[in-house]
Amino acid sequence: MNIWHIARKEISDGLRNRWLLAISLLFAILAAGIAWFGSATAGQVGFSSIAATIASLASLATFLVPLIALLLAYDSIVGEDEGGTLLLLLTYPLGRGQLLLGKFAGHGVILALATLLGFGSAALAIGLLVPDVDLQVLLVSFVRFILSATLLGWVFLAMAYVLSALAREKSTAAGLALGVWFVFVLVFDLALLALLVFSQGKLSPALLPYLLLFNPTDIFRQLNIMGLDENASLEGVMSLASELPLGNAGLWLSLMIWLGVMLAAAHFSLKARKI
Repeated sequence: MNIWHIARKEISDGLRNRWLLAISLLFAILAAGIAWFGSATAGQVGFSSIAATIASLASLATFLVPLIALLLAYDSIVGEDEGGTLLLLLTYPLGRGQLLLGKFAGHGVILALATLLGFGSAALAIGLLVPDVDLQVLLVSFVRFILSATLLGWVFLAMAYVLSALAREKSTAAGLALGVWFVFVLVFDLALLALLVFSQGKLSPALLPYLLLFNPTDIFRQLNIMGLDENASLEGVMSLASELPLGNAGLWLSLMIWLGVMLAAAHFSLKARKI
């Protein structure tokens, strides 16, 4: 019950602050725009294919979902501490683990609903407006995409709790959150490419594909691109994914391991925080 009360408060705050509405509208507008205008650079306007749409949406979600998750939760602990409510909450029969799970449940529901409503509306529009579209492939592709995007968001929610529990000020937590987003979304793949170039073949070829598992955004992209077409041509660092001896089940498990590890780290950081 304690976890439910905390979760309900976070959901109520999210609705009052228009987080759910804003994220849902953002996802819906961008997803619809990509579905119909994603091929504009090639001189085509209109829906092209499910595979191209999912690939473009996966690239979009790689940037947006982690950022939104971090912004949603970066001040969850340190903000409560600065406002004096964290100490008050812990005077009740409420453990720190329960507090963390309650916040995660509330924020997780907001993120899951926004992802479902936003990207789901784009799938509905495609199904209704595009003639002769394969509805079964459309449904399977978007269900996989929405579930994996939600799981990716939950991973970064858990990361945000770690940062929030470690930081002493909200401004510090915000800076750390942006730094984490920058590293995982922008820097990691560039660093991996640089490693491949400068190693000059000294690294074991069998080891290289496993390095992608150290970045949840790369796992997410593999799930959606390779899940739609196992023979899809990948460019850049993602070309290593074709050598990774893991099926879809292994990739799903990898994302869930990321979530479990981050939640455990958040719990440890919150327990170690002095209030």
